Amino acid sequence: MTPAQLRAFLATVRGGSVKAAAADLDVSEAAVSMHVAHLRKELGDRLFARTASGLAFTPGGLRLASRAAEMLGLQNQTILEVSQAGGGRRLLRVAASSLFAEYAAPGLLELFASRADDLDVELSVQNPQDFARLLSSRAVDVAMGPPPATVDSSLTCTAFLNYQVFAVVSPDHPFAGRRLGTADLRAQNWLLGPSAVGRLGMVPAILRRIGVPEEQQRIFQSHTAAVEEAKHGGGIALGVAFAVSKDLADGSLKQVTGPSLPARGSWNLLALTERDAPPAAAELARFVTTPRATQAMLRGAGVTAGRFRPAIHVTLWS
Repeated sequence: MTPAQLRAFLATVRGGSVKAAAADLDVSEAAVSMHVAHLRKELGDRLFARTASGLAFTPGGLRLASRAAEMLGLQNQTILEVSQAGGGRRLLRVAASSLFAEYAAPGLLELFASRADDLDVELSVQNPQDFARLLSSRAVDVAMGPPPATVDSSLTCTAFLNYQVFAVVSPDHPFAGRRLGTADLRAQNWLLGPSAVGRLGMVPAILRRIGVPEEQQRIFQSHTAAVEEAKHGGGIALGVAFAVSKDLADGSLKQVTGPSLPARGSWNLLALTERDAPPAAAELARFVTTPRATQAMLRGAGVTAGRFRPAIHVTLWS
């Protein structure tokens, strides 16, 4: 078995077809089929068969899919570790939900990275639904965001920060400072950050509970931009309590309450079990529950990536 063969098979599993796998890997369908054929011959298993409803995988094919993800993840991690050892530096790859990445990650990761001269942190904003896959394939070392529906036995989950989400409007909004019923909330224009797009997390949960129709939702590039639009009377925005507290105190925003509002949630850290996780991931899992870490997260919206020392590289997900 070669890495190329395993990648082709894993892409076929994820995409549900050879065509989708070829597009994902940017190769021809013939190349994917050739790699799969070699695996079938070597392993003595059909792996999957085509049916009217898609691909039907054999028990051996499902087992190979699981092992392929582990093997490719270990390969990637080994390449990374060898590279780090040669350069004398370590890299911690953190995936985060957009809400956590915008409001709490900057202060936390700046403080954590500053504790070790040889550590760089790479932060990427990812869909929380992909956290388990990213960790199991070792594409990232740590994932931080809303609690998952279930936790696989290969992962650990640490709850580290409770927070509140407020609905806020401009001071001259007709509903400023009022408590609204579900029907009134449902009829408003909602100004939302990128976390509203997914299924997991606090913001999607609020929208589902209220039943806000899609045509009443405006999605902005950041949660801060949505809150700024609310200050100009554009509608209702959702803001993390510690990030909008100053605006509420000086009167530039007013709170709206109602069913499901305000809402309480928690942020959690997911990682491979300590035996399999890189040392820096285990260190962050221990550090994130300390009072110093909590203080760093609650400082506000954080600082720009350019002010991090050592550098924290930020990659956005869309």
